[in-house]
Amino acid sequence: MVFDRLLGSMGVGGPAVDTVLDHAGTTPGGSLSGEVRLTGGRADFDIEHITLELVARVEAETEHGEHDGTVVFDRFTVGGGFRLHEGERRTVPFAVTLPWETPITELHGQPLGIALGVRTELGVAGAKDKGDLDALTVRPLPAQEAVLEALGQLGFGFKSADLEQGRIAGTGQQLPFYQEIELTPAPRYAHQAGEVEVTFLTHPAGMEVVVEADKRGGLLTGGHDTLARHTVSHAQVPTTDWNTEVDSWIHRLLSSRAGHIQHDAHGHDSYPADRYGHEGDDRHHRSGPGMGTAVAAGAAGLAVGVVGGMVAAEVVDEVGDFFEGDDDEGDGDEE
Repeated sequence: MVFDRLLGSMGVGGPAVDTVLDHAGTTPGGSLSGEVRLTGGRADFDIEHITLELVARVEAETEHGEHDGTVVFDRFTVGGGFRLHEGERRTVPFAVTLPWETPITELHGQPLGIALGVRTELGVAGAKDKGDLDALTVRPLPAQEAVLEALGQLGFGFKSADLEQGRIAGTGQQLPFYQEIELTPAPRYAHQAGEVEVTFLTHPAGMEVVVEADKRGGLLTGGHDTLARHTVSHAQVPTTDWNTEVDSWIHRLLSSRAGHIQHDAHGHDSYPADRYGHEGDDRHHRSGPGMGTAVAAGAAGLAVGVVGGMVAAEVVDEVGDFFEGDDDEGDGDEE
């Protein structure tokens, strides 16, 4: 998806910008490369800076209810300090490193319904213009894929994925939002949980995996949310039996009692909902952005399927609608 737009601040005859990303996509903490293609207008212009902004569509809860907004979660200056002559064509290549907590947008080549983009801003003669916006594809790291594959093979099904404004207390979270991947429970756990949510907080050495379950009530107890946090290193990915490891996480999580924190030999902690909150979050969770994405569990792990009459191709169209209308909306930018 590439948008070629004249600079609105310059009016008709201003320079045009077209940012082209490498098609292969990238991973959290990985390199994002491409080039910014400039075409001079009907006069010479001084290009003071070329800045790339990483933007995400994020859900937030306010006193007026839930709403979606655009958050800028990183910026990179990749060029500038030159004069673009009338009609001149100039290409500025770039390679930048994504934040480690950048959300994943696809699994096995199938979209998860997460809207991420790269927005190009030009500083021209003291004015700024957000002149180009491109969809960003982010694949999971091996550690993330290993956990998701295990969940799929254990029988969990993908329900939806979204980005939520706020911070998860007690973690090393860096970005002002986090990604939740929501799953239907495996058959063996369906009587214990209505839904399971997984969040990856990745860093150079590994990642924190936050697992939350909507635990069903019993004859004498009410239902409640229960959470656990696990630490995974990138180095242990090829040597771990992930089906056994992840199944043990879920078993301990659903066996935990409210008000009790579990510790195991790996230093993993389980937190009931009343001991482990989301900062800036009143504990209400949405079921997702309504993109209609579903993932069915099977021997191949998680693979996007059909739910609510919407298929993966329609998910791509709906994500594209976000980019086309974004510049007309107010940003919820985070600095």
